[in-house]
Amino acid sequence: MLKEAALLASRAASLSWRSVVQVIVFANGVLNWSERIRDLVRGAELIVAADGGARHALAAGFIPDVVIGDFDSSSELDRERYEQVGARLISFPSRKDETDLELALDYAVGAGAAEIWILAALGGRLDQLIANVLLLTLPRLRGVSVRIVDGDQEAFLIHDQACVTGCAADTVSLLPVGGDAIGVTASGLEWPLQDDTLSFGSTRGVSNVLVGVKASVSLRAGLLLCVVGHHG
Repeated sequence: MLKEAALLASRAASLSWRSVVQVIVFANGVLNWSERIRDLVRGAELIVAADGGARHALAAGFIPDVVIGDFDSSSELDRERYEQVGARLISFPSRKDETDLELALDYAVGAGAAEIWILAALGGRLDQLIANVLLLTLPRLRGVSVRIVDGDQEAFLIHDQACVTGCAADTVSLLPVGGDAIGVTASGLEWPLQDDTLSFGSTRGVSNVLVGVKASVSLRAGLLLCVVGHHG
């Protein structure tokens, strides 16, 4: 796995002449468009598609810079189309340790991404959905702002502290990942927290609500998956 990650970083270095800040990654799940998502894609400096995720991009009129994976979700005609529109194809064998989405994230990190927005990572197979969400916990993504966006919802990981932005009445769920989240303090929410423990597997942190345009969340130990539903 480390060898493949290093290979991706080397290949991504060919883009080093670009000032890559914001990267969009199209997965191959269900894509629920919103105007906010379209704006994100329009503003991206690099678009990476994980195998069949390229079809989502092309269907909306966006051309991926890179399509990566084992191409088991793309036909030969699909691959020809990707090349015809100018996408760069990076192929991996089907017998590999990573999913195509993980390879796409490695490529984005190797290209110097400061922000990664993942689209079409949800829906479809339950195992793939869970695996896609858990990719947020990869140590090599630490220090990069990585968010899964689905329609008017987004999910991201909180390691130490974070500012959650939105509108009053937006829902905010704080879910412990991999164990208890200890010393959780949250302000700007209808049900604030003060140095509390959110137990792994408990639903206590589900469906809190923003009372203004932002909330502050911090914790002393553990990880929190923050899921925001934008209703404004």
